Amino acid sequence: MHSEVRIKSCNESKKKLQEKVAIVTGSTYGIGFAIARRLAQDGAHVLLCSRKQENVEKAEKQLKDEGLSVYAMQCHVGNKEDRERLVAKALEVYGKIDILVCNAAVNPFVGPIFSTTEDMWTKVFHVNVISTFLMIKLVAPHIQKQGGGSIILCSSFIGYVPHPDIGTYALTKTMLLGLTNVMAQAMLSMNIRVNGLALGLINTSFSKVMWKTPNVVSLLDALGFYRLGEPEDCGGIASFLCSEDALYINGENIGVTGGLRGRL
Repeated sequence: MHSEVRIKSCNESKKKLQEKVAIVTGSTYGIGFAIARRLAQDGAHVLLCSRKQENVEKAEKQLKDEGLSVYAMQCHVGNKEDRERLVAKALEVYGKIDILVCNAAVNPFVGPIFSTTEDMWTKVFHVNVISTFLMIKLVAPHIQKQGGGSIILCSSFIGYVPHPDIGTYALTKTMLLGLTNVMAQAMLSMNIRVNGLALGLINTSFSKVMWKTPNVVSLLDALGFYRLGEPEDCGGIASFLCSEDALYINGENIGVTGGLRGRL
């Protein structure tokens, strides 16, 4: 990958993502919302999306009231037509795409792995892994038109140390760790960097079921868990990876865990 190394002048804007356009999936609350907000605070125009219209409207209003440049729409990333509408809307509203953050995920079951069903496996792998790849495939040509850009996949520490009580979900996160490496290599010639966030246990409604499951809590204790992370702990590193400060970081899965042990 060839990138021009820039020396910033004192007069250059401090907003490191000025006029960049970002799509962030699963971004109307929790981690995705915090990442979308931070990208916008750092100068990007951000397209948010979620499955529920009421969440879309609430998130859009909140960030616009903060003076940020955002547009939000309903989108189920597991649906081909919705993905296509999302990309088309980004191009219609902003005219280009520079950044993609894949955060949308599902976890329909917590409990013994032998209690999972074929439908559960199909749903989790389709949304968390297959749809992530298809979203990247759809967006990549538009990022390439801008001369390159950045893609971030939101994975989890549980992808390194899967637990059978959340086994199906954990395995999809393991696959995202690998997908980060594969896509980074596949898009070298497109000048698109792909990095992953191996997120720790973050204080969101989505993760509540995990940090209230005794067996999972025991695992966390063994790994050195000391506090829940907050969604805002994820925004800064995402913005950094999308910026020119990270031009030489590619194909990495960066732990955002507060020091949890257990990575490969």
